[in-house]
Amino acid sequence: MSSEPLPATARVASARRLAFGSALVAAAALALSFAGSLGTYFWVAVGSALGGMARFWCGEVAFRLAGPAFPWGTLFINILGSFVIGLFGTLTGPNGRFLVEPTGRHFVMAGLCGGYTTFSAFSWQTLNLINDGEWLRAGGNVVGSVVLCLAAVWAGHVLALGLDGMKGP
Repeated sequence: MSSEPLPATARVASARRLAFGSALVAAAALALSFAGSLGTYFWVAVGSALGGMARFWCGEVAFRLAGPAFPWGTLFINILGSFVIGLFGTLTGPNGRFLVEPTGRHFVMAGLCGGYTTFSAFSWQTLNLINDGEWLRAGGNVVGSVVLCLAAVWAGHVLALGLDGMKGP
């Protein structure tokens, strides 16, 4: 072996190979990390699809039974979704009666309940704040969610009316 330094072009080529190899190793590590959680994402997606279909079906049934005068379907969906996430989340939580793997909890809570109604997640998170004695944060979550979401839906509505040149109600 020679102790002479590599020519400049060889050093650049060697540095490029090292950088490419490092990037390849980092990409492979990232891909393996993601692949490990890919199953969870799959089951959340399946649960979301099922929850969304259940929401649509329940909304249609309520509309046919009660008519359009009041959003009974949405109210029922939000109540039922909140009940299910409270029941399942408590029964399968760290101190719960049943041991359910994290992927199963994600399937039901983020997938099914989240696809069925996001109000269930809001209710669960608010209850957890209350249980932790975080009354001010829980109240802030309730007031902030209702007021800010109503303001956001109004702002989106007004923007859409302006973009379409329509008049509001």
